[in-house]
Amino acid sequence: MIQRTNKILVPVDFSEQSLIALDQSYNLATEYHAEITLLYVIEDHGLFSKLFSDDQHESIRKDIQEQLDKLAADVEKKSELTVNTLIAKGVIYEKIAEVSELINATMIIMGTNGGEGLKKRFIGSNALRVTRESKIPVITIKGKHHRNGCKTIVLPLDLTKETREKVTKAIELSHLFHGAAVRVVSVLFTSDEFLVNRLTRQLGQVKNFLEKEGIECSAEIIKGMKDKETLAQNVIEYAKQVEGDLIMIMTQQEVDFTELFIGSAAQEIINHSPIPVYSIRPIEKKDTTVFIPY
Repeated sequence: MIQRTNKILVPVDFSEQSLIALDQSYNLATEYHAEITLLYVIEDHGLFSKLFSDDQHESIRKDIQEQLDKLAADVEKKSELTVNTLIAKGVIYEKIAEVSELINATMIIMGTNGGEGLKKRFIGSNALRVTRESKIPVITIKGKHHRNGCKTIVLPLDLTKETREKVTKAIELSHLFHGAAVRVVSVLFTSDEFLVNRLTRQLGQVKNFLEKEGIECSAEIIKGMKDKETLAQNVIEYAKQVEGDLIMIMTQQEVDFTELFIGSAAQEIINHSPIPVYSIRPIEKKDTTVFIPY
């Protein structure tokens, strides 16, 4: 039986941050026994695009293909991985999601500048939109410096129903990275005894479950710091303190709310974390509620 080859999609625009994300993809591709597909999306809208003739567009595409081929060759030489290239034309975040489904990608890895600055670059606002649209995990990389591999996974948890799904994925990643430690954390801005006790019990159960899987684990509740006003800021600060290599988040707080909804905490972590963020979309669950008429 032929083993299926996993595929990691890496959107690039040849900017520094997209190339940093590409560098970070090598280790994951090795662990996943995956190929890398480099994707460049030519934006197909706006006055700038209309100014070019068909011949000029073809010349631009040819130039991009040459750059992609050179980059692919460099990556193959450096990483000993199989690297493919694709060029698509259209709305950037839509094409990334579309191509990921077309090639049956395992995950997407892309750089982001967090949408900072007045100029909306390829890796700016599009990263959040890709994360929102994608049906597969997306790793967004904002920071400039990262160590190879992954020794510590930061797993923020609350009392939502997707906790089990996050823990299952954390176990998978820990084993993939040959025993990466998992640091489970919950941030509370309240001293409500009922909530504290309930969360303490849940974190204890999660910690025991992870340890039974042979995973080094810690679990703690931290009080929201006054100088870190939001949940996201506290999670990012905690991840820095424990030298996290990856923060794992869900991209929707409530699956039933709307397909296009991403919680504000998830958005803020994606936009501002210097530590790579692993975003997964909760599995949609069928509504089994039975309505009893009065």
